Amino acid sequence: MTPFVNRQRLVIFDADGTIVDAFHAIEQTFLHHGMAIGDLERFQKRRKLLKYLGGLREFPTNLRKQFGKQSRKRLLATLTEIYRNEASLYPGVAALLRTLLADPAIRVGLVTRNVTIEPEETLTYLFKRHDIDIADFDYFACIPLGEDKTGQLKRARECLAINPARTFACGDEYSDYLAAIGAGIYPFVVAYGFEDCERLAKGFGVPREVISTSPAEFSERLLHALDLLQNLPTLNK
Repeated sequence: MTPFVNRQRLVIFDADGTIVDAFHAIEQTFLHHGMAIGDLERFQKRRKLLKYLGGLREFPTNLRKQFGKQSRKRLLATLTEIYRNEASLYPGVAALLRTLLADPAIRVGLVTRNVTIEPEETLTYLFKRHDIDIADFDYFACIPLGEDKTGQLKRARECLAINPARTFACGDEYSDYLAAIGAGIYPFVVAYGFEDCERLAKGFGVPREVISTSPAEFSERLLHALDLLQNLPTLNK
């Protein structure tokens, strides 16, 4: 068994839908190209393959406009531009990240499937607008859409020599929950991103005890787990 030489804790974040308000960036991208994605509630309930084709009312137009390689390239270019210049972190998340990054007893990682062009550069721009330097993260990995996150979560805690019992993974999809469990670390799951609470709990069997339904609830739960709840008033300013 690997010896753990420190008592530090590790928090690994997913980006889109967990700390980054991805839905509104996607919504603005679709509107720019004359399409609609529907509201967040309907978006969260769709199966993954249909999320970006809209519901029944949006499907015909979206399918027609997304058909073809050049159309997808234009969508991706617009999404990248919006992420870099307009997209934002959820309320309170920037303060949460700054609090964690400033604490020497906590290591912070980011493992993401962000689909923009050159995602590391994209997220560098986004975080910089919130006065956060992506270089301050202790672990950073962009992984392909089809790759399971479990290996990256394990790699993060192993390379930092953190006890898995002192490691937390935060995501917004069932796959994020499974990856955390598979890596032997504690999952935090949020239900304001790509999947809602009912879908996570009833559809996939994610325990409600690990689900947060708002950024404020998520921040409070995480700070409590890290014995940093005294910082909550600062986050809420």
